[in-house]
Amino acid sequence: MKRNILNSLILAVFATFAVGCRPKKVIIATPSASAEKVEVSADKKPENLTLLKSKDLPFNTLSLKGKASLDVNGDVNNVTMNIRIQKDKKIWVSVTGLAGIEGVRAVITPDSLLLRNNLQKTFTKKPFNYIYGFTNKQVNFGMLQAVLSGNTINDFMVEKSDLVQENGVWVLSGNAQDLAYRILFNTLLKPTEVNLNDAKNAQAFKVAYGDYTPINSSLFPSSLKINSMAGAKKINISIEFIKIESNVAVEFPFSVPKNFELVN
Repeated sequence: MKRNILNSLILAVFATFAVGCRPKKVIIATPSASAEKVEVSADKKPENLTLLKSKDLPFNTLSLKGKASLDVNGDVNNVTMNIRIQKDKKIWVSVTGLAGIEGVRAVITPDSLLLRNNLQKTFTKKPFNYIYGFTNKQVNFGMLQAVLSGNTINDFMVEKSDLVQENGVWVLSGNAQDLAYRILFNTLLKPTEVNLNDAKNAQAFKVAYGDYTPINSSLFPSSLKINSMAGAKKINISIEFIKIESNVAVEFPFSVPKNFELVN
């Protein structure tokens, strides 16, 4: 895997980003839009927001493994991604190439991030706001966590957001300072598409979720596609999950060998 691709993947992760097991593609059928009729009157907005929020996957930990295609400005690589989440505390990511060699490992917390590039033998330690050089300043840890878990984004599930039905499905939209958001839900009341746009800074971010599969008593996307643009940089990631585990013991190993160089 090329070194510049690994560096771009690090940026993509941060612009992006009980029992469950290797999904056997048990897919929950999505009812047709005409079958799902929900009250839309303005005075029902709080109840409708609560309804959508109630479909979130409750978890303390997530352990995910997926086969991913990474396209950075037209340069495509196939990798394996392992993602572990301790709710509201840590996101751990490991990226391995086809040769079975781990290229990148990262740990994200609400206030910091650690990056280790095994091929270049370097590591980086930064405050969380480091990512603002590559994405909108409204992006926070909770937003990354929600995107990776297929849950609603708390910052947008507020009464000032517009909530309407279009073609029989819910659409949530609004603005958070320079960031415009538009989220489409399916008839299972789960997110199917998340769009974030910052026209002022020429930044755009889109997540599209595939079919949902049952995990515990809730639903989790069996795949996701991330498209990120920041100026001239374009990054596309497509992940097909091959393992999904919820509420299992997880570890977040991150050590730095002595011969690794600290880079800023």
